[in-house]
Amino acid sequence: MEALIHHFKIVAHGFFPPVGEAYQAIEAPKGELGFYLVSDGTPRPWRMKVRSPSFVHLQTLPAMIRGRLVADVITAIGSIDIVLGEVDR
Repeated sequence: MEALIHHFKIVAHGFFPPVGEAYQAIEAPKGELGFYLVSDGTPRPWRMKVRSPSFVHLQTLPAMIRGRLVADVITAIGSIDIVLGEVDR
């Protein structure tokens, strides 16, 4: 019962992270997934950025398609296995 109350309080009021910056990376199936958080002590972070592995993989695309045909771009995107919805986070 106490765990349910604690969960409800976190959902309803948020949690108060300490003031400052933090970066934490975890190993995801497609590469490193990183979270950067800047907090001013309120329940909502001042800034939060997500560094997805697909964003890093997409940066290799210009080097892969230099000198190739336009039709080869589709194959190059498929070979690096990116998720475009994840790139614009």
